[in-house]
Amino acid sequence: MSDLEKKNYYNILFGYYGVLLTEKQQTMFEEYYGEDYSLAEIAEEHNISRNAVHDTIKKVLNSLDEFEKKLGLYEKDQKLNKLLKEYEQNENCLELIKRIQEME
Repeated sequence: MSDLEKKNYYNILFGYYGVLLTEKQQTMFEEYYGEDYSLAEIAEEHNISRNAVHDTIKKVLNSLDEFEKKLGLYEKDQKLNKLLKEYEQNENCLELIKRIQEME
């Protein structure tokens, strides 16, 4: 997985599970992955060591992976989107697909 794919993946997981993290973890994740701050910039902002930031980010990624492993929201969403694309080929299903997409 490339760095960009990894970044996108964790941003999606954060969208699903971010509320399950502490406020501090949410803030550091958003600064690192959302605002593209360096570890040193985040450390300076929060008056902590660069290593503490690194450990927090690593813990957040591990937590997001665990949430996905247990709850599987990303995987389910991927499967649903794949099915919708398959059914888009069938004109009889187009109205149903439109109604499902409106729910999202």
